[in-house]
Amino acid sequence: MSKLKAIISNKPFILTLWFGLSLFAVVKGVLVNDGTTHNYSNYIIYKHVYVNLVHQHTIFGTGAEFNLDLNHYGPVFALIIAPFAWLPDKIGVILWVLFNCWVLYKAVMMLPLKQSACLAILLINANSMMGSSGNVQVNPFITALIIFSFVFIRRKQDFWAALAIILGTAIKLYGIVGLAFFFYSDNKVRLILSMLFWSAILFVLPMFISSPAYIIQTYHDWYPDLQLKNAANLVSTRGYVCVMGMISKIFHYRNLPNMAVLLPALLLFFVSLIRVKYWRTIQYQLLTLASVLIFTVIYSTGSEPPTYIIAFIGVGIWLVNQNSPIGVFNWVLFIFALLISSFSNSDVIPRYVRVNYILPYALIALPCLLIWLKIIYEMLTRKFEDEREVSLES
Repeated sequence: MSKLKAIISNKPFILTLWFGLSLFAVVKGVLVNDGTTHNYSNYIIYKHVYVNLVHQHTIFGTGAEFNLDLNHYGPVFALIIAPFAWLPDKIGVILWVLFNCWVLYKAVMMLPLKQSACLAILLINANSMMGSSGNVQVNPFITALIIFSFVFIRRKQDFWAALAIILGTAIKLYGIVGLAFFFYSDNKVRLILSMLFWSAILFVLPMFISSPAYIIQTYHDWYPDLQLKNAANLVSTRGYVCVMGMISKIFHYRNLPNMAVLLPALLLFFVSLIRVKYWRTIQYQLLTLASVLIFTVIYSTGSEPPTYIIAFIGVGIWLVNQNSPIGVFNWVLFIFALLISSFSNSDVIPRYVRVNYILPYALIALPCLLIWLKIIYEMLTRKFEDEREVSLES
Protein backbone atom coordinates (compact mmCIF):
# COMPACT_ATOMS: atom_id res chain seq x y z
CA MET A 1 0.00 0.00 0.00
CA SER A 2 2.89 2.37 0.77
CA LYS A 3 4.30 1.72 -2.72
CA LEU A 4 0.91 2.55 -4.25
CA LYS A 5 0.78 5.82 -2.30
CA ALA A 6 4.30 6.64 -3.46
CA ILE A 7 3.29 6.10 -7.09
CA ILE A 8 0.15 8.25 -6.99
CA SER A 9 2.11 10.99 -5.23
CA ASN A 10 4.81 11.01 -7.91
CA LYS A 11 3.57 13.85 -10.11
CA PRO A 12 6.49 13.86 -12.61
CA PHE A 13 6.06 10.12 -13.23
CA ILE A 14 2.29 10.34 -13.75
CA LEU A 15 2.50 13.38 -16.02
CA THR A 16 5.21 11.66 -18.04
CA LEU A 17 2.82 8.75 -18.59
CA TRP A 18 -0.17 11.04 -19.25
CA PHE A 19 1.53 13.16 -21.90
CA GLY A 20 4.20 10.69 -23.01
CA LEU A 21 1.90 7.80 -23.94
CA SER A 22 -0.39 10.10 -25.91
CA LEU A 23 2.56 11.74 -27.66
CA PHE A 24 3.90 8.30 -28.56
CA ALA A 25 0.52 7.22 -29.95
CA VAL A 26 0.06 10.25 -32.21
CA VAL A 27 3.69 10.39 -33.37
CA LYS A 28 3.50 6.71 -34.26
CA GLY A 29 0.39 7.44 -36.32
CA VAL A 30 2.18 10.27 -38.10
CA LEU A 31 5.39 8.35 -38.80
CA VAL A 32 3.94 4.93 -39.63
CA ASN A 33 2.21 6.16 -42.75
CA ASP A 34 1.86 4.93 -46.30
CA GLY A 35 1.76 8.38 -47.83
CA THR A 36 -1.90 8.98 -46.98
CA THR A 37 -3.56 10.68 -44.01
CA HIS A 38 -5.26 7.46 -42.95
CA ASN A 39 -3.64 7.23 -39.50
CA TYR A 40 -4.91 10.65 -38.49
CA SER A 41 -7.92 11.04 -40.76
CA ASN A 42 -10.02 12.34 -37.82
CA TYR A 43 -7.73 15.36 -37.63
CA ILE A 44 -8.14 16.02 -41.35
CA ILE A 45 -11.92 15.95 -40.85
CA TYR A 46 -11.59 18.40 -37.94
CA LYS A 47 -9.29 20.69 -39.89
CA HIS A 48 -11.65 20.88 -42.81
CA VAL A 49 -14.57 21.87 -40.63
CA TYR A 50 -12.68 25.16 -40.48
CA VAL A 51 -11.64 25.12 -44.16
CA ASN A 52 -15.14 24.33 -45.42
CA LEU A 53 -16.69 26.89 -43.10
CA VAL A 54 -14.36 29.65 -44.35
CA HIS A 55 -15.17 28.74 -47.98
CA GLN A 56 -18.85 28.27 -47.08
CA HIS A 57 -18.99 24.68 -48.31
CA THR A 58 -21.24 22.29 -46.41
CA ILE A 59 -19.55 20.74 -43.40
CA PHE A 60 -21.97 17.81 -43.29
CA GLY A 61 -22.64 14.87 -45.57
CA THR A 62 -20.87 13.70 -48.69
CA GLY A 63 -21.00 17.16 -50.21
CA ALA A 64 -18.15 18.36 -48.00
CA GLU A 65 -15.30 19.28 -50.34
CA PHE A 66 -12.49 17.74 -48.31
CA ASN A 67 -14.38 14.67 -47.20
CA LEU A 68 -12.53 11.63 -45.84
CA ASP A 69 -15.35 10.67 -43.55
CA LEU A 70 -18.48 12.40 -42.34
CA ASN A 71 -18.22 15.32 -39.95
CA HIS A 72 -20.81 15.56 -37.18
CA TYR A 73 -19.55 18.56 -35.18
CA GLY A 74 -21.20 21.95 -35.09
CA PRO A 75 -19.81 25.08 -36.77
CA VAL A 76 -18.40 26.46 -33.50
CA PHE A 77 -15.85 23.64 -33.62
CA ALA A 78 -14.21 25.46 -36.54
CA LEU A 79 -13.10 28.17 -34.09
CA ILE A 80 -11.50 25.61 -31.76
CA ILE A 81 -9.59 23.79 -34.49
CA ALA A 82 -8.62 26.95 -36.42
CA PRO A 83 -5.22 27.57 -34.72
CA PHE A 84 -4.15 24.02 -35.59
CA ALA A 85 -5.62 24.05 -39.11
CA TRP A 86 -3.14 26.78 -40.15
CA LEU A 87 -0.19 24.49 -39.39
CA PRO A 88 1.26 21.65 -41.50
CA ASP A 89 -0.86 18.56 -40.84
CA LYS A 90 1.84 16.52 -39.08
CA ILE A 91 2.58 19.35 -36.67
CA GLY A 92 -1.07 20.34 -36.27
CA VAL A 93 -2.22 16.84 -35.34
CA ILE A 94 0.51 16.42 -32.70
CA LEU A 95 -0.24 19.80 -31.13
CA TRP A 96 -4.00 19.04 -31.24
CA VAL A 97 -3.47 15.84 -29.28
CA LEU A 98 -1.20 17.55 -26.74
CA PHE A 99 -3.76 20.36 -26.37
CA ASN A 100 -6.45 17.77 -25.56
CA CYS A 101 -4.12 16.11 -23.02
CA TRP A 102 -3.36 19.46 -21.42
CA VAL A 103 -6.93 20.75 -21.17
CA LEU A 104 -8.19 17.50 -19.61
CA TYR A 105 -5.22 17.49 -17.23
CA LYS A 106 -6.10 21.03 -16.12
CA ALA A 107 -9.76 20.08 -15.65
CA VAL A 108 -8.95 17.04 -13.49
CA MET A 109 -6.47 19.02 -11.37
CA MET A 110 -9.19 21.64 -10.70
CA LEU A 111 -11.48 19.06 -9.08
CA PRO A 112 -12.20 19.56 -5.34
CA LEU A 113 -9.84 16.73 -4.42
CA LYS A 114 -6.40 16.36 -2.91
CA GLN A 115 -3.61 16.48 -5.48
CA SER A 116 -2.85 12.80 -4.94
CA ALA A 117 -6.46 11.89 -5.79
CA CYS A 118 -6.34 14.01 -8.97
CA LEU A 119 -3.08 12.36 -9.96
CA ALA A 120 -4.62 8.94 -9.30
CA ILE A 121 -7.42 9.78 -11.76
CA LEU A 122 -4.83 10.72 -14.39
CA LEU A 123 -2.88 7.51 -13.76
CA ILE A 124 -6.01 5.37 -14.02
CA ASN A 125 -6.84 7.04 -17.34
CA ALA A 126 -3.39 7.17 -18.95
CA ASN A 127 -4.17 4.16 -21.15
CA SER A 128 -7.62 5.45 -22.14
CA MET A 129 -6.05 8.82 -22.95
CA MET A 130 -3.47 7.11 -25.14
CA GLY A 131 -6.25 5.26 -26.99
CA SER A 132 -8.15 8.47 -27.55
CA SER A 133 -4.97 10.23 -28.72
CA GLY A 134 -4.10 7.43 -31.11
CA ASN A 135 -7.50 7.97 -32.71
CA VAL A 136 -7.04 11.77 -32.57
CA GLN A 137 -10.35 12.21 -30.76
CA VAL A 138 -12.04 15.39 -29.53
CA ASN A 139 -13.53 13.54 -26.55
CA PRO A 140 -10.88 14.63 -23.99
CA PHE A 141 -11.78 18.25 -24.74
CA ILE A 142 -15.50 17.49 -24.30
CA THR A 143 -14.73 15.68 -21.02
CA ALA A 144 -12.83 18.74 -19.81
CA LEU A 145 -15.75 21.03 -20.65
CA ILE A 146 -18.14 18.85 -18.62
CA ILE A 147 -15.74 18.95 -15.66
CA PHE A 148 -15.27 22.72 -16.05
CA SER A 149 -19.05 23.22 -15.89
CA PHE A 150 -19.07 21.31 -12.58
CA VAL A 151 -16.02 23.08 -11.13
CA PHE A 152 -17.12 26.60 -12.07
CA ILE A 153 -20.60 26.07 -10.61
CA ARG A 154 -19.02 24.89 -7.34
CA ARG A 155 -16.80 27.98 -7.36
CA LYS A 156 -19.85 30.22 -7.94
CA GLN A 157 -18.44 31.22 -11.34
CA ASP A 158 -21.70 30.56 -13.19
CA PHE A 159 -20.74 32.80 -16.12
CA TRP A 160 -17.83 30.52 -17.05
CA ALA A 161 -19.79 27.36 -16.24
CA ALA A 162 -22.37 28.52 -18.78
CA LEU A 163 -19.64 28.93 -21.40
CA ALA A 164 -18.43 25.36 -20.80
CA ILE A 165 -21.98 23.98 -21.09
CA ILE A 166 -22.90 25.91 -24.24
CA LEU A 167 -19.53 25.36 -25.95
CA GLY A 168 -19.65 21.61 -25.32
CA THR A 169 -23.23 21.44 -26.58
CA ALA A 170 -22.43 23.49 -29.68
CA ILE A 171 -19.57 21.15 -30.58
CA LYS A 172 -20.89 17.66 -29.89
CA LEU A 173 -24.16 17.89 -27.90
CA TYR A 174 -22.52 15.84 -25.12
CA GLY A 175 -21.80 19.09 -23.29
CA ILE A 176 -25.48 19.53 -22.52
CA VAL A 177 -25.11 17.04 -19.65
CA GLY A 178 -23.43 19.87 -17.73
CA LEU A 179 -26.97 21.06 -17.05
CA ALA A 180 -27.18 18.26 -14.47
CA PHE A 181 -25.13 20.50 -12.14
CA PHE A 182 -27.74 23.26 -12.39
CA PHE A 183 -29.15 22.06 -9.07
CA TYR A 184 -25.86 22.89 -7.33
CA SER A 185 -25.77 26.50 -8.51
CA ASP A 186 -26.33 29.18 -5.87
CA ASN A 187 -27.47 31.65 -8.53
CA LYS A 188 -29.60 29.77 -11.02
CA VAL A 189 -30.91 32.95 -12.65
CA ARG A 190 -27.37 34.12 -13.39
CA LEU A 191 -26.53 30.70 -14.82
CA ILE A 192 -29.58 30.78 -17.11
CA LEU A 193 -28.87 34.33 -18.29
CA SER A 194 -25.22 33.45 -18.85
CA MET A 195 -26.21 30.46 -20.97
CA LEU A 196 -28.45 32.70 -23.09
CA PHE A 197 -25.57 35.17 -23.47
CA TRP A 198 -23.05 32.52 -24.55
CA SER A 199 -25.59 30.87 -26.86
CA ALA A 200 -25.93 34.17 -28.72
CA ILE A 201 -22.16 34.81 -28.77
CA LEU A 202 -21.25 31.32 -30.01
CA PHE A 203 -24.02 31.44 -32.60
CA VAL A 204 -22.73 34.73 -34.03
CA LEU A 205 -18.93 34.22 -33.78
CA PRO A 206 -18.56 31.76 -36.72
CA MET A 207 -20.37 34.28 -38.92
CA PHE A 208 -17.29 36.52 -38.83
CA ILE A 209 -15.33 33.96 -40.86
CA SER A 210 -18.26 32.85 -43.04
CA SER A 211 -21.67 34.53 -43.27
CA PRO A 212 -24.93 34.70 -41.28
CA ALA A 213 -26.93 32.88 -43.97
CA TYR A 214 -24.36 30.09 -44.15
CA ILE A 215 -24.29 29.54 -40.36
CA ILE A 216 -28.08 29.50 -40.13
CA GLN A 217 -28.23 26.93 -42.92
CA THR A 218 -25.49 24.87 -41.27
CA TYR A 219 -27.45 24.60 -38.03
CA HIS A 220 -30.53 23.72 -40.08
CA ASP A 221 -28.53 20.86 -41.69
CA TRP A 222 -27.04 19.60 -38.42
CA TYR A 223 -30.13 17.87 -37.03
CA PRO A 224 -30.82 15.60 -40.06
CA ASP A 225 -27.09 14.81 -40.14
CA LEU A 226 -27.24 13.61 -36.53
CA GLN A 227 -30.33 11.55 -37.34
CA LEU A 228 -28.49 9.81 -40.18
CA LYS A 229 -25.50 9.22 -37.91
CA ASN A 230 -27.71 7.64 -35.26
CA ALA A 231 -29.23 5.30 -37.86
CA ALA A 232 -25.74 4.34 -39.06
CA ASN A 233 -24.61 3.67 -35.48
CA LEU A 234 -27.29 1.01 -35.04
CA VAL A 235 -25.70 -1.20 -37.70
CA SER A 236 -22.07 -0.29 -37.02
CA THR A 237 -19.60 -2.99 -36.02
CA ARG A 238 -17.23 -0.46 -34.40
CA GLY A 239 -19.81 1.89 -32.89
CA TYR A 240 -22.98 1.40 -30.86
CA VAL A 241 -20.80 0.50 -27.85
CA CYS A 242 -23.42 1.38 -25.28
CA VAL A 243 -26.03 -0.33 -23.13
CA MET A 244 -28.54 -0.35 -25.98
CA GLY A 245 -25.93 -1.79 -28.32
CA MET A 246 -24.92 -4.43 -25.79
CA ILE A 247 -28.54 -5.58 -25.35
CA SER A 248 -29.16 -5.54 -29.11
CA LYS A 249 -26.03 -7.50 -29.94
CA ILE A 250 -26.30 -10.08 -27.18
CA PHE A 251 -29.98 -10.82 -27.70
CA HIS A 252 -30.05 -10.09 -31.47
CA TYR A 253 -32.74 -7.48 -30.88
CA ARG A 254 -32.20 -5.30 -33.95
CA ASN A 255 -35.09 -2.90 -33.42
CA LEU A 256 -34.62 -2.11 -29.75
CA PRO A 257 -36.15 1.35 -29.12
CA ASN A 258 -33.50 3.56 -27.52
CA MET A 259 -36.08 5.15 -25.25
CA ALA A 260 -36.94 1.77 -23.75
CA VAL A 261 -33.50 1.84 -22.14
CA LEU A 262 -32.82 5.57 -21.93
CA LEU A 263 -35.98 6.63 -20.12
CA PRO A 264 -35.55 4.20 -17.16
CA ALA A 265 -31.90 5.28 -16.95
CA LEU A 266 -32.90 8.96 -16.85
CA LEU A 267 -35.45 8.16 -14.16
CA LEU A 268 -32.77 6.44 -12.07
CA PHE A 269 -30.42 9.38 -12.54
CA PHE A 270 -32.96 11.96 -11.39
CA VAL A 271 -34.08 9.77 -8.48
CA SER A 272 -30.45 9.71 -7.31
CA LEU A 273 -30.61 13.50 -6.93
CA ILE A 274 -33.53 13.54 -4.49
CA ARG A 275 -31.39 13.78 -1.36
CA VAL A 276 -31.47 17.57 -1.36
CA LYS A 277 -29.83 17.89 2.06
CA TYR A 278 -26.58 16.54 0.54
CA TRP A 279 -26.46 18.88 -2.43
CA ARG A 280 -23.68 20.89 -0.78
CA THR A 281 -21.67 17.82 0.25
CA ILE A 282 -18.51 17.39 -1.83
CA GLN A 283 -18.73 13.60 -1.93
CA TYR A 284 -22.31 13.68 -3.17
CA GLN A 285 -21.47 16.28 -5.81
CA LEU A 286 -18.48 14.28 -7.03
CA LEU A 287 -20.61 11.15 -7.33
CA THR A 288 -23.01 13.21 -9.45
CA LEU A 289 -20.14 14.23 -11.72
CA ALA A 290 -18.95 10.61 -12.02
CA SER A 291 -22.50 9.50 -12.79
CA VAL A 292 -22.91 12.16 -15.49
CA LEU A 293 -19.63 11.30 -17.21
CA ILE A 294 -20.40 7.57 -17.31
CA PHE A 295 -24.05 8.10 -18.28
CA THR A 296 -23.02 10.30 -21.22
CA VAL A 297 -21.17 7.41 -22.85
CA ILE A 298 -22.99 4.23 -21.89
CA TYR A 299 -26.35 5.57 -23.02
CA SER A 300 -25.15 7.19 -26.26
CA THR A 301 -25.66 5.27 -29.51
CA GLY A 302 -22.66 7.13 -30.94
CA SER A 303 -20.20 5.68 -28.42
CA GLU A 304 -17.09 3.91 -29.73
CA PRO A 305 -14.17 2.42 -27.73
CA PRO A 306 -12.16 5.71 -27.82
CA THR A 307 -15.20 7.55 -26.45
CA TYR A 308 -14.73 5.74 -23.14
CA ILE A 309 -12.14 8.26 -21.99
CA ILE A 310 -15.20 10.28 -20.90
CA ALA A 311 -16.70 7.41 -18.92
CA PHE A 312 -13.41 6.25 -17.44
CA ILE A 313 -12.62 9.67 -16.03
CA GLY A 314 -15.95 9.19 -14.23
CA VAL A 315 -14.80 5.77 -13.01
CA GLY A 316 -11.64 7.35 -11.61
CA ILE A 317 -13.62 10.07 -9.81
CA TRP A 318 -15.89 7.41 -8.31
CA LEU A 319 -12.95 5.32 -7.08
CA VAL A 320 -11.07 8.14 -5.34
CA ASN A 321 -14.35 9.26 -3.76
CA GLN A 322 -14.68 6.01 -1.82
CA ASN A 323 -14.18 5.89 1.92
CA SER A 324 -10.88 4.37 2.99
CA PRO A 325 -10.22 1.49 2.96
CA ILE A 326 -11.90 0.78 -0.38
CA GLY A 327 -14.04 -2.36 -0.14
CA VAL A 328 -13.26 -5.59 -2.00
CA PHE A 329 -16.42 -5.34 -4.11
CA ASN A 330 -15.48 -1.87 -5.33
CA TRP A 331 -11.97 -3.04 -6.18
CA VAL A 332 -13.43 -5.93 -8.18
CA LEU A 333 -15.70 -3.54 -10.09
CA PHE A 334 -12.79 -1.22 -10.81
CA ILE A 335 -10.40 -3.95 -12.00
CA PHE A 336 -13.17 -5.43 -14.18
CA ALA A 337 -13.69 -1.97 -15.73
CA LEU A 338 -9.94 -1.41 -16.13
CA LEU A 339 -9.54 -4.67 -18.04
CA ILE A 340 -12.67 -4.59 -20.19
CA SER A 341 -13.38 -0.88 -20.71
CA SER A 342 -9.82 0.48 -20.76
CA PHE A 343 -7.46 -2.33 -21.81
CA SER A 344 -9.80 -4.36 -24.04
CA ASN A 345 -7.99 -3.20 -27.19
CA SER A 346 -4.57 -4.13 -25.83
CA ASP A 347 -2.68 -7.40 -25.50
CA VAL A 348 -3.71 -7.57 -21.84
CA ILE A 349 -6.91 -9.23 -23.09
CA PRO A 350 -6.40 -12.32 -25.30
CA ARG A 351 -7.18 -11.52 -28.93
CA TYR A 352 -9.69 -14.39 -29.14
CA VAL A 353 -11.72 -12.96 -26.26
CA ARG A 354 -11.48 -9.43 -27.64
CA VAL A 355 -12.46 -10.32 -31.20
CA ASN A 356 -15.13 -12.91 -30.46
CA TYR A 357 -16.79 -11.53 -27.35
CA ILE A 358 -15.89 -8.04 -26.15
CA LEU A 359 -16.15 -6.15 -29.45
CA PRO A 360 -19.02 -8.05 -31.15
CA TYR A 361 -21.24 -7.82 -28.06
CA ALA A 362 -20.27 -4.28 -26.97
CA LEU A 363 -19.14 -5.63 -23.60
CA ILE A 364 -16.96 -2.56 -23.07
CA ALA A 365 -20.12 -0.94 -21.74
CA LEU A 366 -20.83 -3.62 -19.12
CA PRO A 367 -18.33 -2.70 -16.36
CA CYS A 368 -19.17 1.00 -16.65
CA LEU A 369 -22.87 0.16 -16.42
CA LEU A 370 -22.27 -1.81 -13.22
CA ILE A 371 -20.24 1.03 -11.72
CA TRP A 372 -22.90 3.56 -12.75
CA LEU A 373 -25.56 1.48 -11.00
CA LYS A 374 -23.27 1.29 -7.94
CA ILE A 375 -22.95 5.09 -7.99
CA ILE A 376 -26.74 5.45 -8.10
CA TYR A 377 -27.00 3.07 -5.13
CA GLU A 378 -24.38 5.05 -3.18
CA MET A 379 -26.11 8.36 -3.89
CA LEU A 380 -29.36 6.93 -2.54
CA THR A 381 -27.99 5.12 0.53
CA ARG A 382 -24.58 6.45 1.57
CA LYS A 383 -24.45 8.24 4.93
CA PHE A 384 -22.78 11.43 3.79
CA GLU A 385 -23.42 13.15 7.11
CA ASP A 386 -20.62 11.00 8.55
CA GLU A 387 -18.27 12.44 5.91
CA ARG A 388 -19.12 16.13 6.16
CA GLU A 389 -16.07 16.91 8.25
CA VAL A 390 -13.78 14.94 5.95
CA SER A 391 -12.40 17.35 3.36
CA LEU A 392 -11.34 15.85 0.05
CA GLU A 393 -9.66 19.08 -0.94
CA SER A 394 -6.01 19.82 -0.42
